[in-house]
Amino acid sequence: MANGFVQLLVHLDATQQAAQRLKVARQIAHAQGAAVTALYAVTPSFVDLPFAPVAGPGIAAALRDIDDELRARARAAFEQTLATPGVPVAWAVVPEAPIMAAFAQQALYADLLVMGQHDPDSAALRGVPSDFVESVMLASGKPVLVLPYAGALPQAVGDTVVIAWKPSREAARAVSSAMPLLRQARRVIVLSWTGEDEKIGGSRLDLAGYLKLCGVQASWHSQGAEPEALGELLLSRAFDLEADLLVMGCYGHSRAREWVLGGTSRTVLRSMTLPVLMAH
Repeated sequence: MANGFVQLLVHLDATQQAAQRLKVARQIAHAQGAAVTALYAVTPSFVDLPFAPVAGPGIAAALRDIDDELRARARAAFEQTLATPGVPVAWAVVPEAPIMAAFAQQALYADLLVMGQHDPDSAALRGVPSDFVESVMLASGKPVLVLPYAGALPQAVGDTVVIAWKPSREAARAVSSAMPLLRQARRVIVLSWTGEDEKIGGSRLDLAGYLKLCGVQASWHSQGAEPEALGELLLSRAFDLEADLLVMGCYGHSRAREWVLGGTSRTVLRSMTLPVLMAH
């Protein structure tokens, strides 16, 4: 990866949280000298329209009007956010379903995706699948900065960063992907759990040495054996350490053509109280 991000891609919808995502992306882009594109991606209402005689042209037209109103609301929030000084942002729209495939394809050309935690109680999120974040992450292979839907966001994301570390591909990808933010952080804390290391003779590579070579000074909190309820513990420890960013791998597996999240990843995505940068 280059020394910094060069392109950020923000997911927009009609929620109030979309403006927060745009604000955070502009802050990161300003610090990194990166470009930002905001992509409005919401499944059209007519996709769920039942094939029945009662679902006539009038209903379809009404649903299109609703979609147009939601898109206009998102565009108005976009314009209002850009009225404040900062990094310019390009506007783009996914005009039709499937939105996940289109968003994931656009993600291929970005260093970091800025997306929102799914809010099960938000009517404005009707056109955004509940598994949108993890599906895009899996399809694109790109890291995602996920912002929580509840609570106030920190003034600056990435001042105090907690890394959830165990020797795995997913955790290593998350650390590498977060490096531009880690280099600019005031504090970096590594929470590590015991894992099986392969036997190596001579000079051994490890995360501490890698971070040091990257110019990142980190403090370490060794946690011993990995507990069963790791997701809850991660969020609790991040809160205790006053972190404003959690960096972790996203774990899961495919089963019968379905992506199934691991327990820790599922817990964090469901209960997160701070921004989380994840990579698979």
